Order: sequence, then C-alpha cells, then structure tokens
Amino acid sequence: MQRFDGKTVIVTGGGGGIGGATCQRFAQEGANVAVFDMNPDAAQAVVDRITQSGGTAQAFRCDITVRAEVDAAVAAVQQVWGGIDVLVNNAGWDVFKPFTKTEPAQWDKLIAINLTGALHMHHAVLPVMVAGAKGGRIVNISSDAARVGSSGEAVYAACKGGLVSFSKTIAREHARHGITVNVVCPGPTDTALFADYKVGAGNPEKLEEAFKRSIPLGRIGQPGDLPGAILFFASDDGAYVTGQVLSVSGGLSMVG
Repeated sequence: MQRFDGKTVIVTGGGGGIGGATCQRFAQEGANVAVFDMNPDAAQAVVDRITQSGGTAQAFRCDITVRAEVDAAVAAVQQVWGGIDVLVNNAGWDVFKPFTKTEPAQWDKLIAINLTGALHMHHAVLPVMVAGAKGGRIVNISSDAARVGSSGEAVYAACKGGLVSFSKTIAREHARHGITVNVVCPGPTDTALFADYKVGAGNPEKLEEAFKRSIPLGRIGQPGDLPGAILFFASDDGAYVTGQVLSVSGGLSMVG
C-alpha cells in the first residue's frame, strides 16, 4: 500500500522541472496524476516517462490564466478519475529586471500567471473537494522571494507573497471541510526559470557561484529536492498541518 494509491492529483506547470519531478514522485507512490501545462508536448513527455515506469498519468492542456480552460481541464479530470484529492499549484513565470525597468504589461502577465491563475485553480477545485466529502490537500508553490524579497523580482515576489497570504486564508475557510492548504517555497533551483534569471543578471556563472557561497548546504537546488516536502503536505502524514509555509532552499533563508 502506497501513500497515494487511488488518489487523483493535479499538478499545474507539470511539464516543467519542479512540476515534472513532482508528477513523477506522485506516480511512483500510486497516484493518478493529471499533468496540467500550457505546453502539451512538455506535459506529454512527463506522462510518457511516468507510464513507461508503470505509473498512471494523463496530460491536460491548460492555460491557468484562462478560466474557461481551467474549468474544462478540471471537468476532464473528473470524467477520467472522478474526484480530485490533491491540487499542487506549481505553474509560474518571471521577468528579471529592476522594478523601474519593467512595464505594466509585464506586471499584468506576472499577476495573471503567478497569482490569478492559482486563484482560478482553487476556485474550480475547492467545490469538487468539498462535494467529495473526503477532504483534500492543496499545496501551493510560492518562493523564498515572497519571504525575504529578491532583487529583480519585485512583482513576482509580490504575487508569491500574495499566494502565501491567500493560502493561509483558504486554510482557515476550508479547515471545517477537512481540506488542508500549505505552501512550499523553493530557493534557487536548477530550472529553466533560474536559467533565465541568471541570464537576466548579465553574468550567469558569477551569479551561480555567489548563490552557492550563500547557501549553507553549498549547492543550487535540483527539481528533485522539492517533491519530498510537497508530498508530505499532500499526504495523510500532514493531515494535522495547515496554513504553514516551508522553505526548501538549502538554508538560504531561515525564517521562524
């Protein structure tokens, strides 16, 4: 018996680095995994890796900024597997510039993907979890930028900070339904987003070395470092934990 046997899990941004690693770990532990991504090829590649290893997964093309697509994808998951037990809001995007160098159109896109998209997902999935009468688990992927700030990521940090506050509120509103809501905050992690961040800084190698020196554990995070924390919050082991925020950053930020 595995922790997620018979459970249905949605992971947004499931075709990316952290999202893909999280999908694979859920599948390894018995879950039916719905891989949500606006890039159908990336989502299908994750599904193929899962099914080749004997797991169960299906790709769902979904732009989380478009409510109609969210509703359609959530309904499609229900048609395939019935209820929804776990939601992992992982999709994200960033622009790496000083705030005064950014433009309002970029703010709109950052807010749409990093905050409004997560609101769409909650609004679509929470009624399904409540109606299922089994409770549910929501894990929101924020960022250490939300907790301590990050130069060149002002609007991204604002969105991720908003997601932390939103998560705590939803945790309070839905505790009576047996639904827990928790937050995982990655630090610098070796993903496509971090690669873009280094390029935006102008000297990728120097920036990466600076991060390594500042991280007590001495290395940049890997996508595979995140699923352990995510799956804890999503599992019955975390059934009495809600409204909490956990940094997975090699000790870069130590927030009490």
